[in-house]
Amino acid sequence: MHYALDLRTFIFSHYFYTGLRIATGVVGLTMLVLQFSDLPTAMTVCIGALSTSLMDLPSTLRHKFNEMLSSVLLCSAVTLIVTLCAPFHWLLSIMLVVVTFLASMMLVYGKKAMPLQFSALFAMTLSMENAMNVEQAFFHTGLFLGGGLAYLAYSMTVSWFLRSRIKQQVLAEALFELARYINIKADFYDMHVDLNSQFNTLVRQQIVLAEKQQASRDLILRDPRNQQDAILVQVHFGMFDLYEHILSTHTDYAILREHLADAEVLTYLRDLVNKAAKDIEAIAYAVTRKRESFASVSYKAEMRSIEAELQQLQQDCLAGKVSEEALDILRATYGKIVDAIDMINQLHHATQSVQGPLPVLLGKDMTPFLTQQKYQLGVLVANLRWHSPTFRFAVRAALAISCGLLAADALPYAGHGYWVVLTIAIILKPSFSQTKQRRGDRLIGTLIGCVATALILRFVHEPVALLGILFMATVAAPAFIYVKYRYTAIAASMQILLQINLVIPSSGHVIGERLIDTLIGAVIATAFSFVLPSWEYRTLPQLIKNVLKNNQRFLDASNKLMQGKALDDFIYRVCRKRFLDSMSELASTLVRMLDEPVSKHRAVENLNQFIVQNYLVMAHVAALRMLLRRNAEGMPHAAVNEELDAATARVCKTLGLAEHVLNPDAPLAPDAPAATLAPSELPETVQLTAAQQDAEQLAKPENWPAWHPLQQRMELLYQDSEKIAVNSAAIGRILAA
Repeated sequence: MHYALDLRTFIFSHYFYTGLRIATGVVGLTMLVLQFSDLPTAMTVCIGALSTSLMDLPSTLRHKFNEMLSSVLLCSAVTLIVTLCAPFHWLLSIMLVVVTFLASMMLVYGKKAMPLQFSALFAMTLSMENAMNVEQAFFHTGLFLGGGLAYLAYSMTVSWFLRSRIKQQVLAEALFELARYINIKADFYDMHVDLNSQFNTLVRQQIVLAEKQQASRDLILRDPRNQQDAILVQVHFGMFDLYEHILSTHTDYAILREHLADAEVLTYLRDLVNKAAKDIEAIAYAVTRKRESFASVSYKAEMRSIEAELQQLQQDCLAGKVSEEALDILRATYGKIVDAIDMINQLHHATQSVQGPLPVLLGKDMTPFLTQQKYQLGVLVANLRWHSPTFRFAVRAALAISCGLLAADALPYAGHGYWVVLTIAIILKPSFSQTKQRRGDRLIGTLIGCVATALILRFVHEPVALLGILFMATVAAPAFIYVKYRYTAIAASMQILLQINLVIPSSGHVIGERLIDTLIGAVIATAFSFVLPSWEYRTLPQLIKNVLKNNQRFLDASNKLMQGKALDDFIYRVCRKRFLDSMSELASTLVRMLDEPVSKHRAVENLNQFIVQNYLVMAHVAALRMLLRRNAEGMPHAAVNEELDAATARVCKTLGLAEHVLNPDAPLAPDAPAATLAPSELPETVQLTAAQQDAEQLAKPENWPAWHPLQQRMELLYQDSEKIAVNSAAIGRILAA
């Protein structure tokens, strides 16, 4: 369950704060204008404020101002154009189609442009019935612009006072999702859970976690200015270090289950990891409440039980009853979990005060870690082609709106035909999967909202009480839009119907009309989702190549970091982020493809395995880093570095082969490993003295306690990279068929 669906955490989340801020601004501004003017004027100002509020999202102050100002200017221009065309029905129809097409083309700029696109369509639909002369149209637009600018000023003022609060809330959300990720990891020790399905669940949670971690980066790493910001920065980096350590806890669960199925130790491990997840939730809850976090979870019972089990298993191993390999894996896994618990304790301390100097990364250009949003006209023009998914969606949306206008004209009742058009704009999305999800939520939410409003109007008659319910609905509508859209649909339906009832008390019939309009809009949006579709399988080859290329870059950066050839882990973190982003994009595409008609599914099982195996490559690298750190004393550097170079070259060659079999035009990876730095170029901290070099020559690598685990981990890395190539070949054959 999403953490924001729990009332205890919801009221401290940025979702609730956003809903409360928007409701207070829109309703407050409307009531203020109503004191000095008439209802039509107040409603026009309200619509201007409401359109602007759609872009009121968690962001830095500079970005928030630019985004909201863009919304104000764009929506005002749309309002003026549509209002001027409204008296001429034929011209209005043409202009609505043109505006829809251009607004939909804005999606070439990515997810950030989606609220801007909808705000333009929202302003368009609410202006299509404004039959005014030129002077009235300009006056109406002026009121709309005034409402938008007033809300912009209000929102920026509130956001300035709460600028640290929003950082805490976004960071806390990433911590909550990390806790959920660890909960999923805990179930790998449950004998009743299927490993393959659990891996798929884990990878899908990885998509959500990566998105929330990116949101945290975008706010936390931009200009930390005071001690409170410094605390958030160190918690942020501690969260990422803990996440990488959790990756390293991946082990051979099949061997553990095979040899320890009858032992209680796996149950104790599961309970221990679940407690670690609860501990992280406690940190997230403290951060979101702007408080220091203190350890309150006790691990003693599980640890005592596990240690007792280990002693018993050791005796069973000596007696030949238990596999020594399974026992070694169990000990290593338990040690990593204990280390993770220590890191969680460090996270508790990080919330209390600044723990030493901030990470060296803050002295570098953080641009590679941050979301870059550039609105260049050339990007839009380049997508004005038939094979562009965005262009096809824009044409599809324009055609759907045209059909909606015809349907609205044919209805036996009038006065709010724009509901059909607005429903189409809400439901019809670029992907079939998003349209399908939004359609279900919109229909069910509207039905529940209409029934709830009918019951409220039946038993509640006091205007003050109705205003209170209206305010709560206005809070809920934006609060749940990115959490559970069905709740937003319920709240939005109640909000509109209550407003109409307060203005026109004898308007109970509009509830049924709204249901009919929503159903018509949903049918049209569904029908046009099959027009000029952009099925997800068509993007798979490029996404898979991106994953393979980023995997190779990640391996090369990891190799240099583990050998000490990099001054710090900046490049490693950048490559890791890009690898995770590419995997998340591929996994998201797979999830959306599964919502499409079965005839459009391609290589589902192979794609699942491909994603999981790439994830395991990252887990193996994290485990190798942890292994080398924990066994640094007496390490035979020359032998280990030689092994790392050989492993990197072999795996990169295999991944290059995977790219080649997916696309025969792709060049094979070079046989030789990437060039290494000369000894004189190495940082002083990793250059060995003559005595150390002599000692290494005399020492045998086999005498180093971590040599055998190193070989085992590399063998697993080889196996998973080969499975990537096999699955890539299978995907290529299926897509080419």
